[in-house]
Amino acid sequence: MSIDEEPATAEELRRDRLLAALTLIAGAGLLLAMPFALQAGATFFLPTTAAIVISIAMVPMLEWMERRRVPSGLAALLCVLLFLAAVNVALASIVVPAWQWVRILPERIDQIQTNLSPLIDLYSNLERFVNKTLRQMASAPQRQQVAPVAPPRSIVELFATSAPSAFIEMFFAVLVIYFFLAGWTRTRRAAITRRSSFGGAMATARVIQDVVDDTSAYLGTITLINLTLGLIVAALLYLIDMPTPLMWGGIVALLNYIPYFGPILAAALLALGGLMTFNDIWWALLPAAIMAIAHLIEANAITPFVVGHRLTISPILILISLSFWGWVWGTPGALLAVPLLIIIQTVLGAAGKPDIAGFLFEHGTLVKDPRDTVPLHAIRRENDADA
Repeated sequence: MSIDEEPATAEELRRDRLLAALTLIAGAGLLLAMPFALQAGATFFLPTTAAIVISIAMVPMLEWMERRRVPSGLAALLCVLLFLAAVNVALASIVVPAWQWVRILPERIDQIQTNLSPLIDLYSNLERFVNKTLRQMASAPQRQQVAPVAPPRSIVELFATSAPSAFIEMFFAVLVIYFFLAGWTRTRRAAITRRSSFGGAMATARVIQDVVDDTSAYLGTITLINLTLGLIVAALLYLIDMPTPLMWGGIVALLNYIPYFGPILAAALLALGGLMTFNDIWWALLPAAIMAIAHLIEANAITPFVVGHRLTISPILILISLSFWGWVWGTPGALLAVPLLIIIQTVLGAAGKPDIAGFLFEHGTLVKDPRDTVPLHAIRRENDADA
C-alpha cells in the first residue's frame, strides 16, 4: 500500500460513516414518529393489530383442523366462531353484572363512607377530600340516570348498540381474523418457497414457526392460568357471600393479562365492591386480600413453573412495552403489550438487532484524522529497520 492510498481509504471510511449516521438518524426519526402515527390511526391500526395477534394465537388450532382434512376456509370459520363464542360468554358473565354494580354505586356511597370512616378519621384533610369526591360521584350519576339503558347481553346486542365506527372496527377485526387464518397455509408456503436459497427458506420457516409457537404458547398458557385464577377467586368470594362471584372472577382473569398493573386494578375494584357489600371495614377488604394472596401465589409459584424459562421476558422490557402501548392505545394496547413484545423479540432475534452501542463506541467505527495516525506500512518499515 502506498502513501497516496491513505487519504482515499480515509475518505471512503468517512463516506461510509456518513451514510451509516444518516441511516441511524432516519431510523430514529421514523421510530419517534411511529407512536404518533399509530395513535392518530388507532381506528385502523388497533383492530388490525389485535386481529393479527389473535389470529397468530389461533394458528395451532387451525393447523390441527387442517391436519384432519378440514378445508382451510371451514377451519378458519370454525376458529372465528369459537372466538366469538368465547367473547360472548365473557360479555355475558362480566359486562351484565358489572352494569348492575355501576347502577347501585350511588346508593352505596353512604355505606362506603361509613366503612371508611375509621380510616378517614385518622386523616382530617383526607376526609374533606373524600367527602367532596363522594358527593360528586353521588350527584353526577343521578342527573344522568333519567332513562337507564340496559346493558348488552350478547355480542349481537353489543354490535347493534355500538356506535357505527365501533361496529365497523369490530366487524373489520373479525374479517381480518378470518381471512388471515383462511390464507395462512398458502401465505406461509409462498413466503418460504420464494426465497432464493435453501438457507433463506429454512430461516424464514424457522422465524414463522417461532413467532407462532411463542405467541400461541404464551397466550394459551396465560389464558389457562388466568381462567384458573379467576375460578379460584370466584369460589373463595362465593364462600364469603360476595355477590356475583363469577363476574369478579372474570374481571380478575381479564385484568391479569396486564402484568403488574392489572392485578392492582383488580384488587382495587374488589376493595370497592367489598365496601359496597359488607358493613365491617376489615370484612369489606377481605375480597381484595383474597385477590392479592391468590395473585402472589400464581405469579411467584404457578406461572414460573408452568411457563418456564423459554418465555421469560425481562421485567424492564415488559414495563416499557406496557407504558408504550398503553399510551398509544389505552387499555386495549396494554392487553396487547406482552404478545407484541414476544413477536418483536422473536423477529429481531432471527433478523439481528441493531448494534447502536457498537456503532457509537466500538473500536474502528470512528475515523480519525490520517495526520494523527501512523500508517501501517510505516510501522512495518520501522520494525524491519530495528530487526
